Amino acid sequence: MRIRSLLALSLVFITVITACRASRNAIPTTTSLPAVENDYINTYKDIAVSEMKRTGIPASITLAQGLIESDEGRSSLARYANNHFGIKCHNDWTGAKVYHDDDSKNECFRKYGRPEDSFYDHSDFLRSVPRYSFLFSLSRTDYKGWAHGLKKAGYATNPAYDNMLIKAIEEKNLHYYDTGYNPPASGQKTAGVKKPAAALDTGRIIIPVSRVDENNLVIGRVPRVMENNKLRYIIVKDGDTRKKIEDEFQLLGWELSRYNDLKNDFTISPGQILYLQAKKDKAEEGKEFYTTVEGDTMYLISQRYGIKLKSLYKMNRMPEASEPSPGTIIWLRNIRPAN
Repeated sequence: MRIRSLLALSLVFITVITACRASRNAIPTTTSLPAVENDYINTYKDIAVSEMKRTGIPASITLAQGLIESDEGRSSLARYANNHFGIKCHNDWTGAKVYHDDDSKNECFRKYGRPEDSFYDHSDFLRSVPRYSFLFSLSRTDYKGWAHGLKKAGYATNPAYDNMLIKAIEEKNLHYYDTGYNPPASGQKTAGVKKPAAALDTGRIIIPVSRVDENNLVIGRVPRVMENNKLRYIIVKDGDTRKKIEDEFQLLGWELSRYNDLKNDFTISPGQILYLQAKKDKAEEGKEFYTTVEGDTMYLISQRYGIKLKSLYKMNRMPEASEPSPGTIIWLRNIRPAN
């Protein structure tokens, strides 16, 4: 009897201990940061978000590509050529070059004066090459669509490239930068863009290029005047004022407000799109519809596609000053059917 009692007590003790361990393991972990802390991410997150506002390329995609293509800034191309995206020379490149073994031996890659210029050129490269044009109809929050699209368009030869991008974005919460992060306001102190610490890159070798004059590096700069819907426009940058822009482009005091559906006393802000000529009544051919996402307004859509705000409301049979809910299909070239 005594032995049975001891056995019963032992079983109770073991059960209690096991339950305590299970309970302890079930305690939820501390809420994670919005995005994983990482030297490379911290260094380049602001420029990735800035480029997203300028071009529509998700910041998460830019950061993930940079992380993968440059091995977090440790690759030879990143360290010696400031090339963070593995962009090759192609026929239209007139800047500095380096030669590097990649898919073939001694291939030509673009060389930049600063890491920032690699980010600017990456955005402009995707926007200027026709095979990537379909990506810009995707939402900037659709990182999976962008990842699959980059693979489809042949950005990289690795057959798992899209999954690599998605994995990097989700493991490091990079999609946070597509919606939930705002770079420091102009004038605040921010850490300068710097190169991450160098590391050995034994997989690839840069061949020294004596034919390039290091004093004549061509820096990939953002073009001041761009085109959308066959209309000239600019992106407001730090230091711009309304008066400065009007003087630079010889505009009368009423033109910017009228061309951009703004009040006469509007003020400008960095990242804002400003058209330099009157917008059109419909979007360019091939852009028939747009599906709204959280945060979209009719004004933002009108600026994105270069359409007069009044015309956009009329095409969609919507009362002026009303706003669409997420998931609404906005007609961009024709009047929405009555039913």
